[in-house]
Amino acid sequence: MNEGRVLAVRSKSALSQDERLLATPMLTRLMRRPELGAVAGTVAVFLFFAAVAGHSGMFSALGIVNFLEISAEIGILATAVSLLMIGGEFDLSIGSTIAFTGMVLALLVTQLGWPVWAGVLAAFATAIVIGWCNGFLVMRTGLPSFIVTLASMFILRGATLVSARGFTGVTQVPYVTQGAENDFIVRIMSGTTGHGLFVWLAQHGWIALRSDGQPFADGIPVSILWWIGLSIVATWILLRTRFGNWIFAVGGDANAARNVGVPVAKVKIVLFILTACTATLLAMIQVLTAGSADTLRGTQREFEAIIAAVIGGNLLTGGYGSAIGAMFGALIFGTVSTGIFYTGVDTDWFKIFLGAMVLIAVLFNDFVRRRATSVR
Repeated sequence: MNEGRVLAVRSKSALSQDERLLATPMLTRLMRRPELGAVAGTVAVFLFFAAVAGHSGMFSALGIVNFLEISAEIGILATAVSLLMIGGEFDLSIGSTIAFTGMVLALLVTQLGWPVWAGVLAAFATAIVIGWCNGFLVMRTGLPSFIVTLASMFILRGATLVSARGFTGVTQVPYVTQGAENDFIVRIMSGTTGHGLFVWLAQHGWIALRSDGQPFADGIPVSILWWIGLSIVATWILLRTRFGNWIFAVGGDANAARNVGVPVAKVKIVLFILTACTATLLAMIQVLTAGSADTLRGTQREFEAIIAAVIGGNLLTGGYGSAIGAMFGALIFGTVSTGIFYTGVDTDWFKIFLGAMVLIAVLFNDFVRRRATSVR
């Protein structure tokens, strides 16, 4: 009897030791998070600019709104790009999609007399077709998505130029929102919100006032709200849904995912459609805010979105990353691009810094991934 108790105690003790051995240290759990590098980079960037440009107005209400708005434009794209990269693919056509769908809206409204809401729906329908074609060609032909979407980039950019000059003879189409400034679709996709809050803050001395008694910052640009909302939804999809599991699976090993019943082709086509739709969302925001479309809109935005996703911890090889990381990557991008101006440094240095940041982010993410996977 006593021997049985001793064995039971020993077994329990051994089991508890095994459980302790199986427990993952907190440091390892943190290192496995793909957004770790982006969070650390964001803190470092803010501390740097607080030290060298803290008294220049960069962190005033207007300065904060400015760099958040730039971050939002990149972040809207980077959110979907991060999901696509986790799924193992790239989309180089999103910059041209911005110009093309924006021109679709402008031409339908100004040349054919469509209401703005109908033009917006037509633009998103166009985006769905573009995304589906990209995804279908990648899956059907087996060609790298880099090649397929590179072709789409040139096709869409050329189609934007041809359509704009064919209908109007110029490359810019103005007066898109003329007479429709108060339409619901225009209000939710353009301008700012929270003006009353900013006025209240200014009246109580929290933010600066102009000579006319109005705050320098008129409100929060709606693009920032769209950016935050999309980042939350994308994170929920990745971490809380079956489709999110499928995204990681097809990016990690498409053949293995296919063998366990994951619809690989459908998942990747949906991801291409999502990137085209977020590009169109940004196009609608830009066109309805400016009241005009331009054939040059979206130039190099595809690379900026990929840069933000990479800085955010998304691997180029797929199967690893996060939408929150891409959000911080976009924030770093917007903060640096604005902060250089406030420091008085020649803005030509921005491209050099950006290239160095990408290289450092890739090396750091690879180091963290190897370190985390090697620790047991």
